[in-house]
Amino acid sequence: MEVQVNIGFEQLVKIVKMLPKRRLNQLLAEIEREKATEEAKSNLEELLLNGPVRGNQKAIRNYR
Repeated sequence: MEVQVNIGFEQLVKIVKMLPKRRLNQLLAEIEREKATEEAKSNLEELLLNGPVRGNQKAIRNYR
């Protein structure tokens, strides 16, 4: 069963502030995990887009 609820940001902040310390720590850990995953994806994308390219050097020179 799944339920979707639309709440405002201020209401969400109030709910988070009411969380017990253990649950708040769980929430913060999950947020950090998501943040680290996004940063890792961004770093990989940057490496792939800006990294060295190996290929047919003659074809590359002719393209220029």
